[in-house]
Amino acid sequence: MTRVIPSADSVAPRDPFGTRLREAVAARGNLCVGIDPHPELLEAWGLGVDAAGVAEFARRSLEAFGDLVPAVKPQVAFFEEHGSAGIAVLEEVLRGIADHGSLSIADAKRGDIGSTMAGYARAWLRDGSPLACDALTVSPYLGVGSLDAAFDMAASNGRGLFVLARTSNPEAGGLQSASGPAGTVAQSVVDEVGRRNAAASPDAPGSFGVVVGATVADPPLLDDLGGPVLMPGVGEQGGTLDDVRRIAGPALPNTLVNVSRHVLRAGPDVAAMRAVIVDLAETYRFDDRG
Repeated sequence: MTRVIPSADSVAPRDPFGTRLREAVAARGNLCVGIDPHPELLEAWGLGVDAAGVAEFARRSLEAFGDLVPAVKPQVAFFEEHGSAGIAVLEEVLRGIADHGSLSIADAKRGDIGSTMAGYARAWLRDGSPLACDALTVSPYLGVGSLDAAFDMAASNGRGLFVLARTSNPEAGGLQSASGPAGTVAQSVVDEVGRRNAAASPDAPGSFGVVVGATVADPPLLDDLGGPVLMPGVGEQGGTLDDVRRIAGPALPNTLVNVSRHVLRAGPDVAAMRAVIVDLAETYRFDDRG
């Protein structure tokens, strides 16, 4: 049976992503969990390293935490590697996240120029697209301005972006910490995203966020971002609660702490994963006082 994709005109207007995220965090805390069905985990769960295994992995993951956290972040690469069947699973996962009342963050790290970036924006941020997510991770290292099509599409459809700023992988330091007249490259990314939030949402939570790793020693200042922070690197990668507080500063209430392996290694037992989430959710719940 062929599934009918709704047209953009048939989709009801939604509140901006920043507003929806603020409400979700108030209800469920600050924890974001990844769905990362990489081959080693699929095998550890006794699943096939194929699209069917990925589908079952995602189903159990959503059963474990889809109704507990404000946001779920599928890692797109682990679906793409299985071709069209894997992409079909990803489409179902994105719908399943919404069905569980969570916001979807597609971790695709897209970044290109001109018409190509516009194509990515239509794929991930346009109403009616089968891959439409609530927010998308994007790379600014062809220039933040190269992402204009994504900024525009996200704003016009009530969706969000998380722009890579200071990531925790060892290869990133030389580039992202390089200094110029405006400070580090990472700081210039944060500042530009902050300017866009101020222009687009002067009186509401911004829908444009940044990605800053919890293990970096030289994070950019986030005081004037005016939008959310996605912070991976907590748990097995070494980041701690103190690191999150240190790096986020005044942005702490708007910070999503991302964990994946720490939760997924408790699988395939749904109850075991759920217990890990319940424990973590209490630790990573920040109010306006930080």
